Amino acid sequence: MTTREIGNIGEDYTAKFLEKNGCEILSRNYTIKGGEIDIIAKKGDIIHFVEVKTRKPNPVESGEEAVNRAKIAHIIKTARFYIRRNRIDCSCVFDVAVVELTETKVTGFKYIQRAFTA
Repeated sequence: MTTREIGNIGEDYTAKFLEKNGCEILSRNYTIKGGEIDIIAKKGDIIHFVEVKTRKPNPVESGEEAVNRAKIAHIIKTARFYIRRNRIDCSCVFDVAVVELTETKVTGFKYIQRAFTA
């Protein structure tokens, strides 16, 4: 399985989790030069910019560790672009979803709300 296929499984799982919890998915894999946001969702008057990290069991680097300073800077840059382009006027938060995968089955899931701030 490719890295992209593994990532897609984690993103699909996270999108379903968000929808079950009352979020509307506004965009997936929103990309600009120099940045990407895996999922952009809205619940009420809050926009959630969600970074999804999918890992096999016992990874060298955990999903939380993979969201480092450089990654956060890219996500914030991309979020600012999205907000300007879409003329968003509401609260925004940055969340991280960590998905553990065994073969093609999700065996662990952790959703961290407000994982970092801009």
